[in-house]
Amino acid sequence: MRKTTLHLPGKTQSAGKPSLKHAHVIQSNQGRRAIDAEKKITTHNKKQPIEKANTPRNTRNALHAPTISAEGAQTGVRLSKRMSELGLCSRREAEFWITQNWVKVDGVVVNILGTRIDPNAQIEIEKEATHTQAQCYTVLLHKPMGYVSGQAEDGYLPAATLITNNNRWEKDTYRKVTWPLHKLAPAGRLDIDSTGLLVLTQDGRIARALIGADSKIEKEYLVRVAYDTPTGLIEQQIDQAFPAEQLAQLRHGLMLDGQALKPAKVSWQNGEQLRFVLREGKKRQIRRMCEQVGLRVVALKRVRIGQVNLGHLPVGQWRLLGFNEIF
Repeated sequence: MRKTTLHLPGKTQSAGKPSLKHAHVIQSNQGRRAIDAEKKITTHNKKQPIEKANTPRNTRNALHAPTISAEGAQTGVRLSKRMSELGLCSRREAEFWITQNWVKVDGVVVNILGTRIDPNAQIEIEKEATHTQAQCYTVLLHKPMGYVSGQAEDGYLPAATLITNNNRWEKDTYRKVTWPLHKLAPAGRLDIDSTGLLVLTQDGRIARALIGADSKIEKEYLVRVAYDTPTGLIEQQIDQAFPAEQLAQLRHGLMLDGQALKPAKVSWQNGEQLRFVLREGKKRQIRRMCEQVGLRVVALKRVRIGQVNLGHLPVGQWRLLGFNEIF
């Protein structure tokens, strides 16, 4: 190895064998350089921007949605159910609104289905939801015989197939309709061999009000009957032959499917026709009620639901529920 002579004060030393003092200086310089390098790295890191997750504002808020404690998980109610109970919308609508970030609970967006909340929590709905709801259509149809209320069955067509531009009542012209009308659901049933007022709607609030478990809206029917007696079938002046005790049974006291029926208003309109006013709608309810007291239904027509009457709407035609009409 080639040696280089370093000239130090008062002493000459070979570069190959540095003195302890010189070695200490070298080590100190190396340490300072290491510290300086570390500072540069640290300073450089501080200047680098930290990337933030590209999370929508509503979603970030939803992450801080009110939480329910273990005790609350047992006593809390599902948000969608609570919205339905308050009459804001149907459960299906509520679930859709929640996924669209249109629902706030105590001022915070909630977008997770199944979230449970305090029943006393404040629920706010965004304008987008109410705007969507205002665009919903509710149709009043005078259903003829031979059509089913819901899905097609046994070769019979759904009543919704009658909702065409050609079948719209000529007197119903105040509001334009955007075709086609999708997702019109029947809010109640009317048998294949029954006629009268049938409601089909896109509005979950109306459907719940008419057919929900806690619905109290009246449905009125005109029912033409015949009376089976031991001596034969009576088809005229039935009101004179039909026992008052059995008429009282129609009003209250009968059971269907193992359950007591709610009280009903039943009265004679003429010798062969009864008027029924019900607050429930079991399958073929009026026909089955009449069978229990010896009456045979000849014709059945629904003429009113709540405050909305069938009126002069022609058979097989439809009109829109007016903005000023409520059930």
